[in-house]
Amino acid sequence: MESLSKVKIGKHEITRLIVGGNPFSGNSHQTGEMSREMRDYYTTEKIKETLRECERYGINTIQARADNHIMRMLNEYWNEGGKLQWIAQTASERSSIPENIGQLASYGAIACYHHGSRTDALYREGKIDMVKDFLNVMKDHGLPAGLGTHNPEVVRYAEDNNFDADFYMLAFYNLSMRGEIYLPEDRQAACEVIREINKPFLAFKIMAAGRNEPIEAFKYTYENIKPTDAVVVGIYTKHHPNQVEEDVKLAKRYGSLT
Repeated sequence: MESLSKVKIGKHEITRLIVGGNPFSGNSHQTGEMSREMRDYYTTEKIKETLRECERYGINTIQARADNHIMRMLNEYWNEGGKLQWIAQTASERSSIPENIGQLASYGAIACYHHGSRTDALYREGKIDMVKDFLNVMKDHGLPAGLGTHNPEVVRYAEDNNFDADFYMLAFYNLSMRGEIYLPEDRQAACEVIREINKPFLAFKIMAAGRNEPIEAFKYTYENIKPTDAVVVGIYTKHHPNQVEEDVKLAKRYGSLT
């Protein structure tokens, strides 16, 4: 069976399809009703079952928040033999981001990035340089340090001002500017900066939170990012029980490097 292609973040090999954590945390980016439905559906046992299915189909990495819910779930999953690697998003509600970084490092994250919505808020407030200190804390813990954002201009600012990020987590849609409005020109702008900068990118929201047609979304994404980049896609199997298998097939079809 053909394997998913892999790229590197630091010393770690990650599949070019990564399972995203938003549905597991009840973040639908659609409606409050849908978010509640996700929270009800994704019990700890159901999340672990979904992660084991991702493993069976060849995905080797999860991206998810570094909050107590996710870290306890991952601890159980790993104790039960789970093998997925974890790329952690800082939990921006915590009073101390450096302490949160230390905690996620102790739980076994292979890489960390600063939460995109918080990055964008600091950029609007003229306080974005604070994030450089957080990236240094990640590096002090031996973690590849990433910067999350929904705004391509934040990536350019970080590059121009020597933030020294090891990778970027960049959304295809700039929700920081206009909320849950998904414009085609946003993903074009995101792909421009992804191709422009010679660092690994994790592209997310490629499906516009379920609004885009999957075949077109996967095809467009892999054709417009670099061979060193990967894609993060949330999985919600309540209404689409074969979603893991279908997403893996699309990633192999359009994201193969062989």
